[in-house]
Amino acid sequence: MSRQNASVDNSQEPAPPIIDQLGDEVFAIDTQMAGHAGITSSYVIRGSRPCLIETGTALSAPVVIAALTELGIDSKDLATVVVTHIHLDHAGGVGDIAAAYPNAHVVVHEKGARHLADPTRLVASAQRVFGPDMDRMFGPLLPTPNERLVTLGEKGTVDLGDGRSLDAFHNPGHASHHVALVDSQTGDLYTGDAAGVFVPDTAEVRPATPPPDFDLELALDSLRRMRDAAPTRLLFSHFGPVTDVDLVFDQSEEELRYWVEQVSQAYHAGMDLEHAIAMVKEKDRERHPDFYADTERATKFEELSSTGAQVSGIWRWLDKTSLNPNR
Repeated sequence: MSRQNASVDNSQEPAPPIIDQLGDEVFAIDTQMAGHAGITSSYVIRGSRPCLIETGTALSAPVVIAALTELGIDSKDLATVVVTHIHLDHAGGVGDIAAAYPNAHVVVHEKGARHLADPTRLVASAQRVFGPDMDRMFGPLLPTPNERLVTLGEKGTVDLGDGRSLDAFHNPGHASHHVALVDSQTGDLYTGDAAGVFVPDTAEVRPATPPPDFDLELALDSLRRMRDAAPTRLLFSHFGPVTDVDLVFDQSEEELRYWVEQVSQAYHAGMDLEHAIAMVKEKDRERHPDFYADTERATKFEELSSTGAQVSGIWRWLDKTSLNPNR
């Protein structure tokens, strides 16, 4: 099905899958998170050992399963599920997908594995960030059996069959359990959230700095490591493929530094968090008028990656690192 801009209603039957063919047996699946098209991607590498990268939320699992079926991957075929990190917009559907594809191993960084086996703390953390919107946006995260989990450390490899692999490296900053993945055949780099959120309509990058793990130096180091991998294309979980790699990396770093600077000024001026969020949002409107010109677009990306969450993540990092005696 071709790309659509309309949102879908989660209260009804799942919408037909939206699949984009990206070449070399790579396909993007729009997981239609919270009923919105165009904000969250899963990816499939189809071959002798089919691999799903990112599951989307638990509520997205039926959409992803329908897409895999349309691509000719049945319940016995899927070999591997890989998540770049365990936040619920990326890995919330892991338990559902694992149940539907009993032969698939679930690959995750070693710091995140225990939270997929027992999601209690992960769900509680997400509840603190999203509050009453939690159930509507994500749905219940089902546990993944320990024996299905395969862990990655600083580096690792996922076998895609026929001499093709995903080469993984630890890429914290956004989250301590974040990895980047590079396709050995295509040079595609699966960014997760480590390069921020890409908005296809305006070709802008927005920050991804939520609590509790954001760390500026680690985030900048992760950007450097991704640059050093010399990817040919970036495949954003939010949202879609990008071929202008150097420009987007530059934009990502510039926007990250800008947001940290704005929040730091508010923090060290003694402003409270609520007012800091309002200030940063107003400045962002002035900085990115094209993004905010479309109210529907701005609303759905705000729901995905809210200003409040990004400012709160930077604020928490400042609490950890600040030498300001008044904080």
